[in-house]
Amino acid sequence: MQSGQSAKRAVSASIERRPAPEAPQTKKFTRWATWASLLVVFALVCRVLDGIKDRWYILNPPFLHELAKDAVAAYPDDTANVINHIVTNLTATYGSNHINARQDEWVFNNAGGAMGAMYVIHASITEYLMIFGTPLGTEGHTGRYAADDYFHILEGEQWAYSPPSLKREVYGPGSVHHLPRGTVKQYKIHEHCFALEYARGWIPLMLPFGFADSFTSTLDIPTLWDTVYITGREMIRNLMFGKI
Repeated sequence: MQSGQSAKRAVSASIERRPAPEAPQTKKFTRWATWASLLVVFALVCRVLDGIKDRWYILNPPFLHELAKDAVAAYPDDTANVINHIVTNLTATYGSNHINARQDEWVFNNAGGAMGAMYVIHASITEYLMIFGTPLGTEGHTGRYAADDYFHILEGEQWAYSPPSLKREVYGPGSVHHLPRGTVKQYKIHEHCFALEYARGWIPLMLPFGFADSFTSTLDIPTLWDTVYITGREMIRNLMFGKI
């Protein structure tokens, strides 16, 4: 009998020593506080990285503009040689570690309702450089990017429009159309146009706009695969050589 009472007292004591279960509201508050703290830390890290991203750029907009103008002047009405001139000079200046010299590596590109073809010359986390255009004409949305975009016209014309203006902007060979970070326009390649397009900023954030039409419109999976493969290959190659 005494042993039974002792066992009951031991069980009662162990129950009394157990900590009270945490209230559901306390758990919920703790979870929200943790996520809020992580979000604040993430935002601070992004702010710091955005403030120092300039140190990772290797390409220079004024140099690219002069190179594009020199190529157009040297080979008027000969876009193939214009492109070859640009790629040859870029390879000599920046090296084959950072420049993709495969000039036959063209893929279709559908983005913002416009369609053309592109040849990726450089792709990294903070920069990309490509030839983009079409001999048929196209029209669409520029996209709104966390990057500055420079469109150096090599052949033909690009038209652009941004309200509240009631006039179109016209860019011809040798000119550059600068789309500042965070801005957007309607654009049209009138009849035909090829351009050297350069973007500097957070390039991965531009990719969803470039891929969206493949999922919602064209369903062209082979072209999507080629785009992902080439872009990923060049980004990884640049990272291997220390280029972010």
